[in-house]
Amino acid sequence: MKFHSISRILVLVFCVKISFSIDTIYPNQFLRDGDVLLSKNENFAFGFFTPYNSSSRRYVGVWYNKVIEKNVVWVANRENPINNTSGVFSIDQQGDLLLYDASRSTLVWSANVSSKKSHIQLLNSGNLVLAEENSTLYVWQSFDHPTDTIISGMKIGLDRKTGQNRFLTSWRSGNDPGQGDYMFELDPSGSLQFFLYKGSNKIWRTAPWPWLSPILFLQGNSIRYFCVFPNNQDGVLYSYTLDDSSIATKLVVDDFGSISRYIWNDRDNRWNSIWSAPRDICDEYRHCGAYSICAPSTTFLFECSCLPGFEPRSPRDWHLRDGSGGCVREQNISLCGNGEGFLNVGQMKLPDTSLVGATKFVNSLECRQKCLRNCSCSAYATALGDEKENVCLMWFGELMDMRPTPEWGIDLFVRVDSITLGTLSYLFCLLYDSKNTKKNKGFLSRKELLVISFTIDGALLSLVLVVICVRLIRRKKLKANRQKHRLLLRSSKENSNAIDSQESSVPFYDFTTIIAATNNFASANKLGHGGFGAVYKGQLPSGVEIAVKRLSKDSGQGAEEFKNEVMLMAQLQHKNLVKLLGYCIEKDEKILVYEYLPNKSLDNFIFDEKRKSELNWRKRCEIIVGIARGLVYLHQDSRLKIIHRDLKASNILLDNKLNPKISDFGIAKICGGEHSQAKTRRIVGTYGYMSPEYVIFGKFSTKSDVFSFGVLLLEIISGKRNNVDYQSHPSLNLIGFVWELWKQDNALETIDSLSEEPGFSYEALRYIQVGLLCVQECAADRPAMSEVVFMLGNNTSLPSPKQPAFVFRRSSSNLDKLINRLGEPCSPCEASITIIEAR
Repeated sequence: MKFHSISRILVLVFCVKISFSIDTIYPNQFLRDGDVLLSKNENFAFGFFTPYNSSSRRYVGVWYNKVIEKNVVWVANRENPINNTSGVFSIDQQGDLLLYDASRSTLVWSANVSSKKSHIQLLNSGNLVLAEENSTLYVWQSFDHPTDTIISGMKIGLDRKTGQNRFLTSWRSGNDPGQGDYMFELDPSGSLQFFLYKGSNKIWRTAPWPWLSPILFLQGNSIRYFCVFPNNQDGVLYSYTLDDSSIATKLVVDDFGSISRYIWNDRDNRWNSIWSAPRDICDEYRHCGAYSICAPSTTFLFECSCLPGFEPRSPRDWHLRDGSGGCVREQNISLCGNGEGFLNVGQMKLPDTSLVGATKFVNSLECRQKCLRNCSCSAYATALGDEKENVCLMWFGELMDMRPTPEWGIDLFVRVDSITLGTLSYLFCLLYDSKNTKKNKGFLSRKELLVISFTIDGALLSLVLVVICVRLIRRKKLKANRQKHRLLLRSSKENSNAIDSQESSVPFYDFTTIIAATNNFASANKLGHGGFGAVYKGQLPSGVEIAVKRLSKDSGQGAEEFKNEVMLMAQLQHKNLVKLLGYCIEKDEKILVYEYLPNKSLDNFIFDEKRKSELNWRKRCEIIVGIARGLVYLHQDSRLKIIHRDLKASNILLDNKLNPKISDFGIAKICGGEHSQAKTRRIVGTYGYMSPEYVIFGKFSTKSDVFSFGVLLLEIISGKRNNVDYQSHPSLNLIGFVWELWKQDNALETIDSLSEEPGFSYEALRYIQVGLLCVQECAADRPAMSEVVFMLGNNTSLPSPKQPAFVFRRSSSNLDKLINRLGEPCSPCEASITIIEAR
């Protein structure tokens, strides 16, 4: 054993236990579990503690001593608890802080520093410091390593001298101080602002420096907060102090995703929350997208509204009260040297300043002129900074995350085109003049007012007529193009009425826009290749990412599936269905434009040995239930009963939060109303997912989708494909493999070991049973999707599954038996199919 390690152990063994009343310990002393350090003012204590509702785990930390409800503000070993009450904390001979467990040989935590003639002291501020003798500098201090709480005197932000960025991270839960999902951190890019993150996703932010929102500059009725937020060569470090140091206060990031400021109420013996965020729907970052203002409403009105001169990027989403897509400019014109100007949209929480320039100016006119000269400048704001000088902020690019804040906001000036500027300015002048008629009486004669009024009206009328003419011409061309595209879509008479009524609501994209968005269908942008063509990632000029499905010119099914998908997706709106953004037809090109989902398809996770571990048991359950709810919507909640006919893992797309969305409606069929039967000349689908009555007799119904869902459920929980040969098992597919294990009461062997969690077995058996109920041979025995959703979400008794379909063994074939059992029709919605074309 090295001498350094031996010396550390000897220090622990040959030392004397300290008393309870001191605030300092030296290298010849140590702190046992049960002992505490008290600051001289006795406001803070340092020692061992157990979190609420945790019976054995012990941590070392600092808490408010005079507060009845013990509240920890700093934790040393938050990731490494001690499982008994025999921990020891001390300084070794090299001047390092050490925390050992009961064995005295296992190091639990260390400050990783070294010093000479040093001691540990708990200051009156609650700061635990390691200081050298006769020195005012600290070798190490707890304030440099915040956990979930900032108290008076503590600093968070960027220290440019050390390169350290101090931030707050939540506890995992109320009884686990380990690092949780939420983080409060300074963003030093652009003009300074703090963000609240969940993982890597921004969920809330402060207003930017130097006009930060009340989280940092808050003044109570009888308590004043003195805040320091310098931005110099030393760094950007926020801290606050109180004029009454005896008051207990704190700023905390909790495990529920909130950041709150608390103050201790001595009279009621409880912590009072005097501020918290996010507080409402408009505090959610990007809730209304770009160029939009979010204003919470107590009425039925939509909280999102576009800035002057802008309109919703997706009117359909806007009408559905989804403003996340934001807004775009109303007219596709250049805003550089064409008479544009700025409109004051009021006192705002200023937009995200990640891409912003902050400069000191003498007055706001200079700021305006500099922004106007830069064609990329979209807005500006000016106000008095923290050093009593005027500061100008200029935004370059999108304006994001704004809301009216008249109590502390700053006037924001947004760049608009000349028409918008003239119209709104004129309306404002009329409103202002009507309110100040008496003030201005006698300033101009009636004749002069009439001349000026008619001149302005004539100019505005001319501008309006020009705009109307241009829009009418564009609308006429667009209508002609859409008529041509509608005729192309009507490749057959089937469902032509539905196309007339539904296709017109789907936006049409020009082929040149698609070419530019995908970089001419570059191979680097290719996401994958399906049965009817390739899919590419693209980006529209507005910045929206899209998925472009380009139907193959060689596919004989392309035109029919294209028409079918446009018709159906125009009228389907559900969170578990992929969203169609538009379409394009250009000569032989047939293109569908979808929302882009970054995690691609489900099969990239459950069948990939490296990525399947990202889907734990709970996430797999959420995916299964999400798919089931999407099918319930297709089968009974939408206006038309729709049978997907090609449900499989590669047709389930995952968004950035791994929420499932059903895609690819090219071979879906409408079945409802008077049209209870349908005919087609081919079977299309994917072997392994198609139901037996569909494969053998050409009959399909909603129960066909139920069968496909059952196969998909078993694949998700097992991580295995159904349509592969099981070399080490008598069964030829996954269904037979699971069925044999079910009969032997060994069904849990089906579960993918990478998804297992404590206590999941009961729920897992229930999901397997539901999957087997869905893949029963006879369609009439299978539950409806609404029943499946109920079974998955409730602990009711389930029927025993009957013999599944396609249970073949290597020693014999049950095909004749299967045909006999499927001879009787099981659904009123059928189709005769004579040509098999598997995908």
